Amino acid sequence: MVDTTELTAAVERFADRLRAAPQSRLTRGAAAEGLALARELALRAQRLEEPGAEPRIMPDAGVFAVADQLVVAGNDLAEILRTAPPGPAAAELDEAVEAVRRAAAKAAL
Repeated sequence: MVDTTELTAAVERFADRLRAAPQSRLTRGAAAEGLALARELALRAQRLEEPGAEPRIMPDAGVFAVADQLVVAGNDLAEILRTAPPGPAAAELDEAVEAVRRAAAKAAL
């Protein structure tokens, strides 16, 4: 089993910052960064859970929903990684944590 605490903590921190951001900041790009990250994490989870299946794209539910979408996608990926064999899951976990850090920095919240 892989410890996914770092991923879930990073996702929660970014989501909290999105929730606290003013609408003006969200519409200037922070929400777009959050949605792009949520979509990336969801695709990573889908590839691990259903290899070879056609990926489903997370819809844009608006700037005020993006934090929740991010948490759902991050927790889904964390759960899949938690129960995956440690070898490939560890590398996937590291990549996902780095993706969260990059997106949070780019959102500049």
